[in-house]
Amino acid sequence: MAQDIPALMTLVAKALVDAPEEVGVETFDENGQIVLELQVAENEVGKIIGRQGRMARSLRTILGAAAGKTGKRYQLEILE
Repeated sequence: MAQDIPALMTLVAKALVDAPEEVGVETFDENGQIVLELQVAENEVGKIIGRQGRMARSLRTILGAAAGKTGKRYQLEILE
């Protein structure tokens, strides 16, 4: 189940951008918290963040809901 969470974030991010081949998600474990680093094309960061950060907030909500079943804490970082 925990392996599916990075795949879920990749799938959602690819659906939001125009260049899905440039979407990448890396996973790091920092002090018991799993950090997902989402990287997209430089000109599409705005689409992932959204107006006033609404899309980023929505992505983090999806992440929290998916992570709730695993019992682990996840954090989403969007790289520019």
